[in-house]
Amino acid sequence: MARNLINRYVWLVDTISRYGRITLKDLNAAWLRSEISEGKPLARRTFFHYRDGVEEMFDINIQCDKSTFEYYIDDSGGEDNARLLSWLVDSVSMSGTLSNARDISSRIMLENVPSAREHLPVVIDALKQNRRIRFSYKSYTRALPTDGIVLEPYFVKIFKQLWYVIGLNVKDNLIKTYSLDRMSNLNMLQDSFVMPNDINPSEFFKDCFGIITNQNSAKRIVLRVEPTQAKYFRALPLHSSQQEEVHDQYSIFTYKMRITYDLKEELMSHGATIEVLEPQELKTLIRTELQQALNNYQ
Repeated sequence: MARNLINRYVWLVDTISRYGRITLKDLNAAWLRSEISEGKPLARRTFFHYRDGVEEMFDINIQCDKSTFEYYIDDSGGEDNARLLSWLVDSVSMSGTLSNARDISSRIMLENVPSAREHLPVVIDALKQNRRIRFSYKSYTRALPTDGIVLEPYFVKIFKQLWYVIGLNVKDNLIKTYSLDRMSNLNMLQDSFVMPNDINPSEFFKDCFGIITNQNSAKRIVLRVEPTQAKYFRALPLHSSQQEEVHDQYSIFTYKMRITYDLKEELMSHGATIEVLEPQELKTLIRTELQQALNNYQ
């Protein structure tokens, strides 16, 4: 498909998303103000063609409110679907923004992160069809890759710009997590499986920060955070259970989470700007890590 057509799809999603609701008349006015129009109006038939293309390419539904004749992006389908749609719209819009900025590419600095582009489509297909996948996996804790892993993929999750698949390791009969960037020789098998009724992705990670989980019960976690760092916590909460009590010189943040490796690493990354007040086991865990790190410099 021509790049120009894709850019028009992206513009359409981005514009309707920013306006929330917009009539075809106002959409056409915005279209004419943009360089992408090349000075030509957006015909009704062309708009409907682009709308169908957006749905086919991005699975984003543009609906019309017949009482006001306003167009909007359909976010019905539950909280999980709304989160996915929001992420997808943001990604499409960002793609369009960066695509139109190639003439200043030397002034745009991006993170170099491992790509999941090769494996994610295969995993998504397996999720849709409830089919097993087989792959080799290069773990950071092993010298050689493990070949022939067979997994029943239950769901995928993105964390710190890396994609993970969580599912049942058939050989070990355990639910495990695998990073897509460390996979190779990935194939979808003909073998199908039944998704367990008691596995719910939202519930699976409900009490966890990050991608690592365990069987421990959730604890009441209390942090004392300096004012500047507290602003970052408000803007990007560590967890959905986050609650804040504001004081003159600090804030108290309270959570209900399991103590995991990812949580410990995240808290330590903030250095002296935070202090763990509860529970004692988390305080001891971090104190031990800090002491071991300090010993390296003595």
